[in-house]
Amino acid sequence: MPSPRTPASSPPALAQDPALLRRLLRAKDAMDAASQEDWPVERLAGVACVSASHFARAFRQAFGLPPHRYLLTRRIERAVALLRETNLPVTDIAFQTGWRSLGTFGRIFRDITGASPGAVRAREQAFAGGLDGVPPCYLSAGRRPDLTMAVSEKRRQGDADQNRGFQQEVP
Repeated sequence: MPSPRTPASSPPALAQDPALLRRLLRAKDAMDAASQEDWPVERLAGVACVSASHFARAFRQAFGLPPHRYLLTRRIERAVALLRETNLPVTDIAFQTGWRSLGTFGRIFRDITGASPGAVRAREQAFAGGLDGVPPCYLSAGRRPDLTMAVSEKRRQGDADQNRGFQQEVP
């Protein structure tokens, strides 16, 4: 007996209309080119010439994550690169990568990377010298943040792990 269809077993992106995929890629490229700008779903849908709800659904099906989460990935990747390659203050990096609040930047950055911007800067700058022979495409793929789950889910998981560890230590 066939199992009921679940979101995890949705058809692959290849099942989508090629014209729609081209329009989705156009919107994705626009986000890549200007990740520091605001990209509400309505604006992205306008770039792709589809409705906002259809865009959000099709983008998630095609690329595996919602547009906002993809944009967060790009912003954090750019922030990590600036932390590694420049000595700009964290505040300047936050604003250059599209964040309006330093507190939000720090919280989301820590949730995604697991460390503060200062700690990532120290780690990346110390680690960068030993990777001279590795192709840049491999380095960027290895440094890409994992956003397959929502930031709030990661935070909740981390809190649960901390509470579990605390309960085990206390007799």
